[in-house]
Amino acid sequence: MFLSRYTTPWRLRERGIMGMNKRNHSYIGRYNDRSLYPLVDDKLKTKIIAQRAGATVPELIGVIRSQVHVKEIHDMVRDWPGFVIKPAQGSGGKGILVIIKHENGLYTKPSGAVINKQDVERHITNTLAGLFSLGGKNDVAMVENLIQFDNVFDGFSFEGVPDIRVIVFKGYPVMAMMRCSTAASDGKANLHQGAVGVGIDIASGKAVRAVQFNLPVERHPDTERLLSELTVPNWLKLLELAASAWEMTGLGYLGTDMVLDKVKGPMVLELNARPGLAIQTANGCGLLPRLHHIESLGTPSKMPSPAERVAYAAEQFGAKPQF
Repeated sequence: MFLSRYTTPWRLRERGIMGMNKRNHSYIGRYNDRSLYPLVDDKLKTKIIAQRAGATVPELIGVIRSQVHVKEIHDMVRDWPGFVIKPAQGSGGKGILVIIKHENGLYTKPSGAVINKQDVERHITNTLAGLFSLGGKNDVAMVENLIQFDNVFDGFSFEGVPDIRVIVFKGYPVMAMMRCSTAASDGKANLHQGAVGVGIDIASGKAVRAVQFNLPVERHPDTERLLSELTVPNWLKLLELAASAWEMTGLGYLGTDMVLDKVKGPMVLELNARPGLAIQTANGCGLLPRLHHIESLGTPSKMPSPAERVAYAAEQFGAKPQF
């Protein structure tokens, strides 16, 4: 049983599984100009280019750039029932503080835990010092409005907002998954911390497979919701928004992180020039055949629109449910 959890490099190649070295050399290194990385490594810059492209993003309440302004956070959020504090250059969900309500100097997290003003200020101080940021560089703290995730996802996530990761290659969405937070992941949509990854069919937006800690699961570990019932509404609109990230950034290989707000619909949360590979485990198939197919199309004289690229990807990469 122990050995059955492992396989050989030959079997991985046979199934088209892409490894880290292949990703870094053949796709990130080849298709992503390093000069463009700041557009996605800095969430403030990402928000600006997304808005310029007409994409919907979480509303920015304010930015704290230096220690002398840390105490201003309490006045900044006074009229906002809930909010999120995040490092502009953070990664992997590190340093994100979600507050769902606050009153009389006490701030309540999604778990129900209550923190005080000093705790919030300390978190911002750590953010500015680069504790949560890429390379440990000094950072700024972004304060955003709380996302009201669509009620259709009730039971699919625990104490956190589920997000949708779409891998976009040369403007085509090639693979997608939803990341659903759990008690193990502390309400964060991070697969390495214990969130559930649900593979999503590119053609329909329906769940095809789900994993937690790289092992198949059928139900959410905390809510017992049957994961095969998950279907993402406004799926084609969401994919078109993801596909348009190619025009926004100029990056040939990237991960787009989307959320579905019940009022504003699909939103761009983050863009990633170095997306991870766990999406293959969630979908139960490899990225390489899909990437090779897009490469085989060459460079057309006229680039198809995002909607046309989505339609093509849906036709080519539609999957059958594996539950």
